[in-house]
Amino acid sequence: MADDSVKSEASSQQQDSENGENKLSEKTVSSNGEAAAENQTLSKRQRKKLLKQQKWEEERELRKQRRKERKQQRRLQRQNHHEEEGGEAQSARKRPRREVTPSSLRLVVDCSFDSLMLVKDVCKLHKQIQRCYAENRRALHPVQFYLTSLGGQLKQSMDAKDKGWVNWKDITISTEHYSEVVTKEELVYLTSDSPNVLEELDPKKAYVIGGLVDHNHHKGITFERAKELGIDHAQLPLSSFVKMNSRKVLAVNHVFEIILAYLEKGSWQEAFFTILPQRKGAVAVTQDGTAIQEKEEEDSDSDSDPDTPDQTEKSA
Repeated sequence: MADDSVKSEASSQQQDSENGENKLSEKTVSSNGEAAAENQTLSKRQRKKLLKQQKWEEERELRKQRRKERKQQRRLQRQNHHEEEGGEAQSARKRPRREVTPSSLRLVVDCSFDSLMLVKDVCKLHKQIQRCYAENRRALHPVQFYLTSLGGQLKQSMDAKDKGWVNWKDITISTEHYSEVVTKEELVYLTSDSPNVLEELDPKKAYVIGGLVDHNHHKGITFERAKELGIDHAQLPLSSFVKMNSRKVLAVNHVFEIILAYLEKGSWQEAFFTILPQRKGAVAVTQDGTAIQEKEEEDSDSDSDPDTPDQTEKSA
C-alpha cells in the first residue's frame, strides 16, 4: 500500500515537471516567434542599424583596451622626447624675457566722477582700470601709476568683484584728489577738448586721465575741471596722425595703452595704430592732412579714365 502511494506521488511529480518543461518550451518558442516577428517588421535599414549597435556594444571592451594602450604609448613617447632634449634644450625653448626699464613718467587716473556715472558704467571703468594695471605690469617701460579719489561705487565694485586689488604692486592708490597727491605745476590733464596738442611727453610731468564712462553725456567736463583748478591741459596728437569715423573720445585704458606704446616705439602713429580698436575706423593721415585711403581713391579715380572730356569730343 505504501509503495503504491510513493509511486503515485513520483508519477505526479514527473508529470508536473514535464508540464513545466512544456510550458517553458512554449514560452521560448513564443519569445523566439515574437523576436522573429519583430525582425520581420523592422526595415532593412533598421535591422542594419540594430546589428551595428550590437556590434558596437560587443566591441566596447576592445575599444577601451586600445585607448588605454595608445595612451600608454603617447606617455612613453613624451618621456623619451623629454629625456632626449635635456635641460639645455628646454631652457632654450623658454620665452626670452625682455629687459624692463621703468619710466619716470606718471599717469594718474582721476576717479572723482563717481557720482556722475550709472552702476553699469562704473563696472566698465573698473574693467578699464584693471586693463591699465595689467598692461603696465607687462610693459617694456612701465609708468608710475596713480589711482586717485577712489571711493563710492567704484570701490564697492572693486571690493565685490576684485578683492585682490588691495595687493596690487607698483601702483599708488589714494582716496585723495590728484591735486593733493601731485603738485599743480607738474600736472597735465589729458582731454580731447583742449586746444593744446601734446607733441612729446615730459618725464617730469604727471598726466591725468579722466576716469569717466558717460557716453558723452557730460561733454567737456574734464576740460572744465582742468581750467577750474588752473592746471595745464592738452590732447593727444590724434588728428595729426589718424582720421577716424567716430568721435575722438577714447576709453581710459586706450589712452593709457597709447602712452605705453609711445614710450616703447617712440612714434605716435605706431602707438595709435597699435592700440586703437578697429571699430574706430582709424586711417593714417599724410603730411597735407588728407587720409591715405582718400588719396588713393582720388588717384584711382583720376587714373580710371585716361581720356579727358576734350579728347572725347575730338574723337567724336
